Amino acid sequence: MREQGTIHRMVADLGFGFIRPAMGQQDLFFHRTALEDRSFEGLRIGDSVTYEVGTGAKGPRAADVRVG
Repeated sequence: MREQGTIHRMVADLGFGFIRPAMGQQDLFFHRTALEDRSFEGLRIGDSVTYEVGTGAKGPRAADVRVG
């Protein structure tokens, strides 16, 4: 099931950021390799995204992130 949220924070030099879920849960980590339809450099804080919740080595993370 796809979730919705907004880009909340980005660490551009390291290629990752955090998504604030629309349902108010804790921010979710995403890596630039999870982006499906836009380059990491094209993202802006506040952009609306949809994503799948996956599991990474350090806990939950966003996968299949799409802008819009």
